[in-house]
Amino acid sequence: MIEPHQHRRGQLLSAASGVVVLSTAEATWVMPPQRGMWIPPATEHHVRMVGDVSLQSIFVEPDAAAAMPDHCQVVGITPFMRSLMTEALNLPLEYELEGRAGALMQLIEHELHALPMLPLSLHFPAHGPLSLRCRAFVQRPNIHETIDDWAQALGMSRRAFTRLFRRETGMSFVAWRQQASLLCAMPRLAAGEPVTTVAIDLGYENPAAFTLMFRRAFGSPPLAYLGLRGTAA
Repeated sequence: MIEPHQHRRGQLLSAASGVVVLSTAEATWVMPPQRGMWIPPATEHHVRMVGDVSLQSIFVEPDAAAAMPDHCQVVGITPFMRSLMTEALNLPLEYELEGRAGALMQLIEHELHALPMLPLSLHFPAHGPLSLRCRAFVQRPNIHETIDDWAQALGMSRRAFTRLFRRETGMSFVAWRQQASLLCAMPRLAAGEPVTTVAIDLGYENPAAFTLMFRRAFGSPPLAYLGLRGTAA
């Protein structure tokens, strides 16, 4: 765990292996291997790394980061961008703006703005009681918890609850519950827990049901998406 901190400059993280979980006061992002994480300048965050994490990182001056999102974001990293980052790591801190080094950094800045954004975030409400309930859920997610369960616990009508939830998170309760469950599963799988164990703990009837939901959300089964080898057992 890297304790809460911030950087003057923007930061682009990329990991060849392992899973990175980054959190701010408002949200949590999960970065699988072979993807990236954009962190805007002066954003307080803390980081948890799961598995054998191998990181690359480049920093971007605030002026150059002005066109980037003003919130953290998981991004796709193309092989070209990964090669550019590797080359940049070999440059001295005080590199020449003219010539190859300057051209390389300009190309990185150009490619940075073209990185695709990935749906790997989970936003928390500002509403106090609802925020506490959401944060408790990610500590022990269960796909069988219902709107009625939460509305009753918060002393609200179903209709008032659904309106509040969408207003605070930008998602329906069902979509948020699924996203929370799947994102919470990724660090556990990266740490070596079997798919079956994780699926049952989340409330899925069997690993096949969990794998199907994961594939629908992210386009690949869990172990393939995380770059892991193994079986669903």
